[in-house]
Amino acid sequence: MLNILSITAPIYLSIGTGYAATRSGFFSKLDMQVFGRFVLNFALPAMLFNALSLRDFQDVLHPSYLLAYALGSVMTFAIGFAMWRYGRRESLTLSALAGMGVSCSNSGYVGYPILLQILGPEAGVGMALTLLVENLVIIPLGISLADSGAAQQASWQRTVLASFKRLLSIPMLWAIVGGFVFSMMGWHLPEVLFKTVNLFALTCVGIALFVNGGSLVGMRVVGQIQSVAWMAWFKLCLHPALVGLMLWTFGGMDVSLQIAGVLLASMPMMGIYPILGQRHGQEGFCAAALLVTTVASFFSISLLLWGLSQVPGWRVAAGG
Repeated sequence: MLNILSITAPIYLSIGTGYAATRSGFFSKLDMQVFGRFVLNFALPAMLFNALSLRDFQDVLHPSYLLAYALGSVMTFAIGFAMWRYGRRESLTLSALAGMGVSCSNSGYVGYPILLQILGPEAGVGMALTLLVENLVIIPLGISLADSGAAQQASWQRTVLASFKRLLSIPMLWAIVGGFVFSMMGWHLPEVLFKTVNLFALTCVGIALFVNGGSLVGMRVVGQIQSVAWMAWFKLCLHPALVGLMLWTFGGMDVSLQIAGVLLASMPMMGIYPILGQRHGQEGFCAAALLVTTVASFFSISLLLWGLSQVPGWRVAAGG
């Protein structure tokens, strides 16, 4: 178990450092937004491009993984949505946000740093494939339903189209596409450009964790503990369980990809979750869910890593 904590403790200590630095006033929340934009628009795209472009195409394109992760995530979305919409009698908008929250992970800020310690360079491939599912399936689905609930006069077709148009401006997606193209064609960047891209890629992990911690400052849970507890349970337990079930059902893929899928699904929800909720006046609920889930994930992810280290054939690197 100490080996497992040697993986998770530095991650959450880095998050805690970001929280402490922002809480003390050394950095402001606005500073965290600037750092976050740097990660999303430069560091993370550079890392994704390198992870894909430097490998053979057959090693980076895994349709079975994409399908399995997508099915597990959509099933989680549907269960979360149904519980809020029909079990708790909440609005379509809040139900859609809940479904998106429990089925879309913080793959870049928390997931990748953990995967990198376990899988090494293979971590980038698993994260890139997962980001495709999240950005092309889960986020458009959640935003479309939430927007439909907030603007009943707009058709779902128009909200879906608007969601996909917004995705075209995301550098991460273009980095993934570019990485796939370079891998498929066997191209390589000139050495000067490669070293430049690599410099940005190397900054990704530390800054991402620092930003994740700083973003938690000011979030409150008062009066919402029951709701966010359900969110945390769905995200940290149900999502990885369903993704793991789908990965096991499809099979035929490398064990490292299966580990990547289960671990990425077990991460807390994405860091921009409160921002997405803010568009519909639900930033308080989304922020509370993010705070509780992020704190609880230290224990759930550590337990999951320990469990994986006990399973023959799934023994994580930290487990020896």
